[in-house]
Amino acid sequence: MEENKSLHQQLLEAGVHFGHLKKKWNPKMLPYIFAEKNGIHIIDLNRTIEGLQESAAAMRQMAKSGKKIMFVATKKQAKEIVSEAAAKVNMPFVTERWLGGMLTNFQTIRKSVKKMQTIEKMLTDGTMDSVTKKERLTLTRGKEKMEKVLGGIAQMGRTPAALFIVDITHEHIALAEAKRLGISTIAMVDTNSDPSKVDFAIPANDDATKSIAIVVNYLTAAILEGLQERASAKEAGEDDSHHDDVADKDNVLRMSDDDAEGKGRGDRRRGAGNSAGVGRSRTGTGGGAGRARTGAGAGKK
Repeated sequence: MEENKSLHQQLLEAGVHFGHLKKKWNPKMLPYIFAEKNGIHIIDLNRTIEGLQESAAAMRQMAKSGKKIMFVATKKQAKEIVSEAAAKVNMPFVTERWLGGMLTNFQTIRKSVKKMQTIEKMLTDGTMDSVTKKERLTLTRGKEKMEKVLGGIAQMGRTPAALFIVDITHEHIALAEAKRLGISTIAMVDTNSDPSKVDFAIPANDDATKSIAIVVNYLTAAILEGLQERASAKEAGEDDSHHDDVADKDNVLRMSDDDAEGKGRGDRRRGAGNSAGVGRSRTGTGGGAGRARTGAGAGKK
Protein backbone atom coordinates (compact mmCIF):
# COMPACT_ATOMS: atom_id res chain seq x y z
CA MET A 1 0.00 0.00 0.00
CA GLU A 2 2.86 2.37 0.83
CA GLU A 3 4.43 1.61 -2.55
CA ASN A 4 1.18 2.62 -4.29
CA LYS A 5 1.01 5.86 -2.30
CA SER A 6 4.61 6.64 -3.16
CA LEU A 7 4.02 5.91 -6.84
CA HIS A 8 0.82 7.94 -6.74
CA GLN A 9 2.73 10.90 -5.33
CA GLN A 10 5.47 10.58 -7.95
CA LEU A 11 2.92 10.51 -10.77
CA LEU A 12 1.18 13.53 -9.31
CA GLU A 13 4.43 15.50 -9.09
CA ALA A 14 5.35 14.54 -12.67
CA GLY A 15 2.04 15.88 -13.98
CA VAL A 16 0.89 12.53 -15.35
CA HIS A 17 -2.71 13.46 -14.48
CA PHE A 18 -2.97 16.43 -16.85
CA GLY A 19 -5.00 15.62 -19.95
CA HIS A 20 -6.01 17.67 -23.00
CA LEU A 21 -8.67 20.34 -23.32
CA LYS A 22 -12.23 19.11 -22.93
CA LYS A 23 -13.08 19.96 -26.55
CA LYS A 24 -10.30 17.62 -27.79
CA TRP A 25 -11.24 14.61 -25.71
CA ASN A 26 -12.12 11.13 -26.95
CA PRO A 27 -15.38 9.85 -25.35
CA LYS A 28 -13.84 6.37 -24.94
CA MET A 29 -11.48 7.87 -22.36
CA LEU A 30 -14.39 8.61 -20.02
CA PRO A 31 -13.65 5.70 -17.60
CA TYR A 32 -10.12 7.08 -17.09
CA ILE A 33 -11.08 10.71 -16.43
CA PHE A 34 -11.35 11.82 -12.81
CA ALA A 35 -12.64 15.37 -13.25
CA GLU A 36 -12.50 18.55 -15.29
CA LYS A 37 -10.70 21.65 -14.14
CA ASN A 38 -10.47 24.94 -16.05
CA GLY A 39 -11.54 23.23 -19.25
CA ILE A 40 -8.84 20.53 -18.92
CA HIS A 41 -9.55 16.88 -18.17
CA ILE A 42 -7.81 15.35 -15.15
CA ILE A 43 -6.79 11.71 -15.49
CA ASP A 44 -7.58 9.29 -12.63
CA LEU A 45 -4.15 8.27 -11.32
CA ASN A 46 -5.60 5.12 -9.73
CA ARG A 47 -6.42 3.90 -13.23
CA THR A 48 -2.95 4.99 -14.36
CA ILE A 49 -1.34 2.85 -11.65
CA GLU A 50 -3.51 -0.12 -12.63
CA GLY A 51 -2.46 0.27 -16.27
CA LEU A 52 1.18 0.63 -15.29
CA GLN A 53 1.18 -2.51 -13.16
CA GLU A 54 -0.61 -4.62 -15.78
CA SER A 55 1.72 -3.40 -18.53
CA ALA A 56 4.81 -3.91 -16.37
CA ALA A 57 3.76 -7.49 -15.54
CA ALA A 58 3.21 -8.28 -19.23
CA MET A 59 6.54 -6.75 -20.29
CA ARG A 60 8.36 -8.52 -17.49
CA GLN A 61 6.98 -11.88 -18.62
CA MET A 62 7.92 -11.17 -22.24
CA ALA A 63 11.47 -10.28 -21.25
CA LYS A 64 11.68 -13.41 -19.09
CA SER A 65 10.61 -15.48 -22.12
CA GLY A 66 13.35 -13.91 -24.26
CA LYS A 67 10.97 -11.90 -26.44
CA LYS A 68 11.72 -8.44 -27.82
CA ILE A 69 9.69 -5.30 -27.14
CA MET A 70 10.07 -2.41 -29.58
CA PHE A 71 9.89 1.12 -28.17
CA VAL A 72 8.31 3.68 -30.51
CA ALA A 73 8.39 7.41 -29.75
CA THR A 74 9.19 9.92 -32.47
CA LYS A 75 7.91 12.97 -30.54
CA LYS A 76 10.57 15.49 -29.66
CA GLN A 77 9.83 15.27 -25.93
CA ALA A 78 10.22 11.49 -25.84
CA LYS A 79 13.10 10.72 -28.23
CA GLU A 80 16.03 10.88 -25.86
CA ILE A 81 14.20 9.36 -22.90
CA VAL A 82 12.96 6.34 -24.86
CA SER A 83 16.20 5.68 -26.75
CA GLU A 84 18.25 5.66 -23.53
CA ALA A 85 15.76 3.44 -21.71
CA ALA A 86 15.53 0.93 -24.58
CA ALA A 87 19.31 0.77 -24.98
CA LYS A 88 19.61 0.12 -21.23
CA VAL A 89 17.60 -3.11 -21.51
CA ASN A 90 18.89 -4.01 -24.99
CA MET A 91 15.53 -3.59 -26.72
CA PRO A 92 14.93 -2.23 -30.26
CA PHE A 93 13.61 1.31 -30.61
CA VAL A 94 12.44 3.83 -33.21
CA THR A 95 12.79 7.48 -32.21
CA GLU A 96 13.51 9.34 -35.46
CA ARG A 97 10.99 8.38 -38.09
CA TRP A 98 8.70 5.40 -38.57
CA LEU A 99 9.34 3.98 -42.01
CA GLY A 100 6.19 2.68 -43.66
CA GLY A 101 6.32 -1.11 -43.67
CA MET A 102 8.89 -1.35 -40.88
CA LEU A 103 6.92 -4.32 -39.55
CA THR A 104 4.70 -5.44 -42.44
CA ASN A 105 7.63 -5.31 -44.89
CA PHE A 106 10.30 -6.33 -42.42
CA GLN A 107 12.43 -8.32 -44.88
CA THR A 108 13.06 -5.23 -47.00
CA ILE A 109 13.96 -3.24 -43.89
CA ARG A 110 16.42 -5.98 -42.93
CA LYS A 111 18.12 -5.62 -46.31
CA SER A 112 18.63 -1.91 -45.64
CA VAL A 113 20.06 -2.73 -42.21
CA LYS A 114 22.48 -5.25 -43.74
CA LYS A 115 23.53 -2.67 -46.33
CA MET A 116 24.23 -0.18 -43.54
CA GLN A 117 26.30 -2.76 -41.65
CA THR A 118 28.23 -3.66 -44.82
CA ILE A 119 29.16 -0.03 -45.47
CA GLU A 120 30.22 0.36 -41.85
CA LYS A 121 32.43 -2.71 -42.11
CA MET A 122 33.99 -1.45 -45.36
CA LEU A 123 34.79 1.90 -43.76
CA THR A 124 36.48 0.29 -40.77
CA ASP A 125 38.47 -2.57 -42.36
CA GLY A 126 40.21 -0.41 -44.97
CA THR A 127 38.26 -1.63 -48.00
CA MET A 128 37.29 1.94 -48.90
CA ASP A 129 40.87 3.19 -49.01
CA SER A 130 41.08 2.52 -52.75
CA VAL A 131 37.99 4.55 -53.71
CA THR A 132 37.88 8.26 -54.35
CA LYS A 133 37.28 10.79 -51.61
CA LYS A 134 33.89 11.73 -53.09
CA GLU A 135 32.66 8.12 -53.16
CA ARG A 136 33.85 7.60 -49.59
CA LEU A 137 32.03 10.76 -48.46
CA THR A 138 28.84 9.69 -50.25
CA LEU A 139 28.88 6.26 -48.58
CA THR A 140 29.62 7.80 -45.17
CA ARG A 141 26.67 10.18 -45.44
CA GLY A 142 24.40 7.37 -46.61
CA LYS A 143 25.44 5.23 -43.66
CA GLU A 144 24.84 8.07 -41.19
CA LYS A 145 21.41 8.69 -42.64
CA MET A 146 20.45 5.01 -42.41
CA GLU A 147 21.94 4.67 -38.96
CA LYS A 148 19.82 7.58 -37.72
CA VAL A 149 16.62 5.84 -38.80
CA LEU A 150 17.57 2.16 -38.51
CA GLY A 151 20.24 2.19 -35.80
CA GLY A 152 17.75 1.26 -33.08
CA ILE A 153 16.63 -1.93 -34.85
CA ALA A 154 20.02 -3.02 -36.23
CA GLN A 155 20.18 -6.06 -33.91
CA MET A 156 16.53 -7.07 -34.34
CA GLY A 157 16.46 -10.28 -36.37
CA ARG A 158 12.68 -10.70 -36.47
CA THR A 159 9.49 -8.81 -35.72
CA PRO A 160 9.06 -8.00 -32.00
CA ALA A 161 6.56 -9.62 -29.66
CA ALA A 162 5.16 -6.26 -28.57
CA LEU A 163 5.28 -2.51 -29.19
CA PHE A 164 5.44 0.14 -26.52
CA ILE A 165 4.14 3.41 -27.98
CA VAL A 166 4.15 6.94 -26.65
CA ASP A 167 1.08 8.73 -28.10
CA ILE A 168 -0.89 6.33 -30.34
CA THR A 169 -2.45 9.25 -32.23
CA HIS A 170 0.98 10.45 -33.35
CA GLU A 171 2.24 6.89 -34.03
CA HIS A 172 -0.90 5.65 -35.79
CA ILE A 173 1.07 3.97 -38.62
CA ALA A 174 3.13 1.87 -36.20
CA LEU A 175 -0.04 0.95 -34.31
CA ALA A 176 -1.83 -0.07 -37.52
CA GLU A 177 1.08 -2.31 -38.62
CA ALA A 178 1.26 -3.97 -35.20
CA LYS A 179 -2.48 -4.67 -35.20
CA ARG A 180 -2.30 -6.08 -38.72
CA LEU A 181 0.40 -8.56 -37.68
CA GLY A 182 -1.23 -9.42 -34.35
CA ILE A 183 1.60 -7.91 -32.31
CA SER A 184 0.71 -6.92 -28.74
CA THR A 185 0.55 -3.18 -28.09
CA ILE A 186 1.27 -1.26 -24.90
CA ALA A 187 0.87 2.51 -24.94
CA MET A 188 0.62 5.76 -23.05
CA VAL A 189 -2.87 7.01 -23.90
CA ASP A 190 -3.89 10.65 -23.36
CA THR A 191 -7.45 11.98 -23.18
CA ASN A 192 -7.52 12.71 -26.94
CA SER A 193 -6.85 9.05 -27.92
CA ASP A 194 -8.85 5.83 -28.16
CA PRO A 195 -7.67 3.35 -25.48
CA SER A 196 -9.56 0.46 -27.10
CA LYS A 197 -7.02 0.38 -29.94
CA VAL A 198 -4.28 -1.03 -27.72
CA ASP A 199 -4.02 -4.20 -25.64
CA PHE A 200 -2.56 -2.47 -22.55
CA ALA A 201 -3.52 1.18 -22.10
CA ILE A 202 -1.73 3.43 -19.62
CA PRO A 203 -3.83 6.60 -19.22
CA ALA A 204 -1.26 9.36 -18.84
CA ASN A 205 -0.05 12.70 -20.09
CA ASP A 206 1.99 11.83 -23.21
CA ASP A 207 3.26 15.36 -23.89
CA ALA A 208 5.22 16.28 -20.75
CA THR A 209 8.82 15.09 -20.52
CA LYS A 210 8.58 14.22 -16.81
CA SER A 211 5.41 12.22 -17.35
CA ILE A 212 6.97 10.21 -20.19
CA ALA A 213 10.14 9.64 -18.18
CA ILE A 214 8.43 8.25 -15.08
CA VAL A 215 6.27 5.83 -17.08
CA VAL A 216 9.12 4.65 -19.31
CA ASN A 217 11.48 4.15 -16.36
CA TYR A 218 8.85 2.16 -14.45
CA LEU A 219 8.34 -0.19 -17.40
CA THR A 220 12.07 -0.45 -18.08
CA ALA A 221 12.66 -1.56 -14.49
CA ALA A 222 10.09 -4.35 -15.00
CA ILE A 223 11.84 -5.48 -18.18
CA LEU A 224 15.17 -5.50 -16.37
CA GLU A 225 13.70 -7.75 -13.66
CA GLY A 226 12.44 -10.14 -16.34
CA LEU A 227 15.87 -10.29 -17.98
CA GLN A 228 17.54 -10.99 -14.64
CA GLU A 229 15.06 -13.78 -13.89
CA ARG A 230 15.74 -15.26 -17.32
CA ALA A 231 19.49 -15.19 -16.68
CA SER A 232 19.06 -16.85 -13.27
CA ALA A 233 16.77 -19.54 -14.68
CA LYS A 234 19.22 -20.21 -17.48
CA GLU A 235 22.09 -20.68 -15.06
CA ALA A 236 20.00 -23.01 -12.89
CA GLY A 237 18.98 -24.96 -16.00
CA GLU A 238 22.59 -25.39 -17.07
CA ASP A 239 23.51 -26.71 -13.62
CA ASP A 240 20.60 -29.16 -13.66
CA SER A 241 21.49 -30.35 -17.15
CA HIS A 242 25.09 -30.94 -16.02
CA HIS A 243 23.90 -33.10 -13.10
CA ASP A 244 21.53 -34.94 -15.44
CA ASP A 245 24.40 -35.63 -17.85
CA VAL A 246 26.54 -37.06 -15.04
CA ALA A 247 23.64 -39.24 -13.88
CA ASP A 248 23.02 -40.43 -17.43
CA LYS A 249 26.70 -41.33 -17.82
CA ASP A 250 26.60 -43.31 -14.55
CA ASN A 251 23.48 -45.13 -15.74
CA VAL A 252 25.14 -45.97 -19.03
CA LEU A 253 28.23 -47.30 -17.25
CA ARG A 254 26.10 -49.40 -14.89
CA MET A 255 24.09 -50.75 -17.81
CA SER A 256 27.31 -51.60 -19.63
CA ASP A 257 28.64 -53.45 -16.60
CA ASP A 258 25.36 -55.31 -16.18
CA ASP A 259 25.33 -56.25 -19.85
CA ALA A 260 28.92 -57.50 -19.67
CA GLU A 261 28.17 -59.54 -16.56
CA GLY A 262 25.00 -60.96 -18.11
CA LYS A 263 26.88 -61.82 -21.27
CA GLY A 264 29.54 -63.67 -19.23
CA ARG A 265 26.88 -65.65 -17.39
CA GLY A 266 25.19 -66.53 -20.68
CA ASP A 267 28.48 -67.68 -22.19
CA ARG A 268 29.20 -69.89 -19.19
CA ARG A 269 25.69 -71.37 -19.35
CA ARG A 270 25.98 -72.04 -23.06
CA GLY A 271 29.41 -73.64 -22.48
CA ALA A 272 28.02 -75.92 -19.81
CA GLY A 273 25.09 -76.85 -22.03
CA ASN A 274 27.35 -77.68 -24.94
CA SER A 275 29.54 -79.95 -22.74
CA ALA A 276 26.49 -81.80 -21.43
CA GLY A 277 25.15 -82.26 -24.94
CA VAL A 278 28.42 -83.69 -26.17
CA GLY A 279 28.51 -86.10 -23.21
CA ARG A 280 24.97 -87.20 -23.89
CA SER A 281 25.79 -87.74 -27.55
CA ARG A 282 28.81 -89.83 -26.73
CA THR A 283 26.83 -91.88 -24.20
CA GLY A 284 24.04 -92.45 -26.66
CA THR A 285 26.46 -93.53 -29.37
CA GLY A 286 28.29 -95.92 -27.09
CA GLY A 287 25.05 -97.44 -25.81
CA GLY A 288 23.75 -97.96 -29.32
CA ALA A 289 26.97 -99.62 -30.42
CA GLY A 290 26.91 -101.89 -27.37
CA ARG A 291 23.32 -102.92 -28.03
CA ALA A 292 24.18 -103.63 -31.66
CA ARG A 293 27.11 -105.80 -30.70
CA THR A 294 25.03 -107.70 -28.16
CA GLY A 295 22.35 -108.38 -30.75
CA ALA A 296 24.88 -109.64 -33.25
CA GLY A 297 26.36 -112.05 -30.71
CA ALA A 298 22.97 -113.43 -29.81
CA GLY A 299 22.19 -114.15 -33.44
CA LYS A 300 25.35 -116.20 -33.90
CA LYS A 301 24.52 -118.40 -30.98
